[in-house]
Amino acid sequence: MPAPPSPFEFAPRTRLVFGAGARRRLGELARELGARRVLVVTDAGLVASGHVADAEAALVAAGCELLRFADTRENPSTADVEACLARARDFRPELLVGLGGGSAIDVAKGANLLLTNGGRMQDYRGPATPGRTPHPLLPLLAVPTTAGTGTEVQSFALIADADTHEKMACGATDGAPRVAVLDPELTLTLPRFVTACTGLDALGHALESAVTRARSAASDLFARAAWERLAPAFPRVLAEPGDLAARGDMLLGAAWAGLAIEHSMLGAAHSMANPLTTRFDIAHGLAVALSLPHVVRFNAEEPGARAVYAALAASAGWEGARDERAAVEALLAGLASFLAAAGVAPALGEYGVRAEHLALLAEEAARQWTARFNPRPVGEPEFRTLFAAALREGV
Repeated sequence: MPAPPSPFEFAPRTRLVFGAGARRRLGELARELGARRVLVVTDAGLVASGHVADAEAALVAAGCELLRFADTRENPSTADVEACLARARDFRPELLVGLGGGSAIDVAKGANLLLTNGGRMQDYRGPATPGRTPHPLLPLLAVPTTAGTGTEVQSFALIADADTHEKMACGATDGAPRVAVLDPELTLTLPRFVTACTGLDALGHALESAVTRARSAASDLFARAAWERLAPAFPRVLAEPGDLAARGDMLLGAAWAGLAIEHSMLGAAHSMANPLTTRFDIAHGLAVALSLPHVVRFNAEEPGARAVYAALAASAGWEGARDERAAVEALLAGLASFLAAAGVAPALGEYGVRAEHLALLAEEAARQWTARFNPRPVGEPEFRTLFAAALREGV
C-alpha cells in the first residue's frame, strides 16, 4: 500500500490548449483575455522558420496591435530581459505571448515581472513568496516550440545573472502563464540535436520531480504521467521526426513534467547541469542527461527514491527484475539507451571537463537551489564524487 499522502496545496494556474494547429487559436485566446496590444517575445530562428508570422497572423485577424521582440538568446540573461523590457515600456502591452523554447518564454516572464512590479531580476530570485508581486502581472500566453523545459506551466523563469553568469530561478506566485498553447506541429521543424536535448531535459524533469523531498500526491500524478508519455515517445521521435503523435506525446509529457516541478521542484542532476552549461557550454538538457544516471544511482540508496525508480522502470516496461535494486539497474540501462539514441557521448570528458575542474563544479553545484530538494543530502563532497563518476565512467 502507498504511504499516506503528506499535506500539500494544488492550484492549477495555467489553462492548457493542446492539439495540432492549436497556434491558430491565439487570436481567439487573446480576445477572451480582453487584450488588444500584444507583445510577442520570440527569437530570430523562429522568425526565419515562419512560425512567428503564422502566430501573428492569428492575432492580427483578431484585431490585435502587435510589437515583436525577436532578440531572445539561448540561455537568456538579465541583459535579455532588460532589452525586452525596454521595448515593452514604450509599447505598453496588455498581453504578452512567449513563442519559442524555454528561453523566449522565460524572457517574457521576466519582462512581465519587471514591467508590472519594477526592480531587477535578482530581486525575484528564489521561492515565489506571497506578496513579492503586489501589482498583478499581465496575462501571458506561452507557445512552446520545443518539448523540454515545461516553463509554459511554471511560475519560475530561469535567467542567468549577466555579471556572474549564475543561473537564477526567479519566481512569483502569479508568474505562471495564463494559457499554454501546445501545438505539436510547431516542433516538427526542430533540428535533431535540439529535439534530443530538450527531450532529455523533459525526461530528467520527470525522474527528478518524482523523488524530491518536496514531492506530494499531486506532483506524483504529473511526474508519472509525464514519464509514461516521454519514455516511449523519445526514441520514436528521434527515429521518425515526422511522427506527429510522438511529437504530441513529447510536448504533453514535457508540460506534465513542468507541472510536477511546479509542485515538487528538482534535485541534484539539475544542480550539476547548471555549472556544466555555464562553464562548458553544454546544452542544458544534455548536461542534465549526463548527470542523471549518477544521481539516480546515488539516490537509489534512499529506500523511498529506490521504490519510485523501480516503479518508473516497470511503467516503461524495463522491470525485467526480481527486486527494486535490479529494477534501478534496468532504469539506468534505459537512460543509457536514451543517450545512445540521441547519438551523444555519455562521459563528461568528451565535452572538455577535466579532473582539475571538479572542485569548482562541485562548489557551484552545491550553491544551486535545487540541491536542497534532492532526496539524499548532497553538498560539495557528494557533488565532487558525482562529477568524478560522470567524468570517469559515463553511464
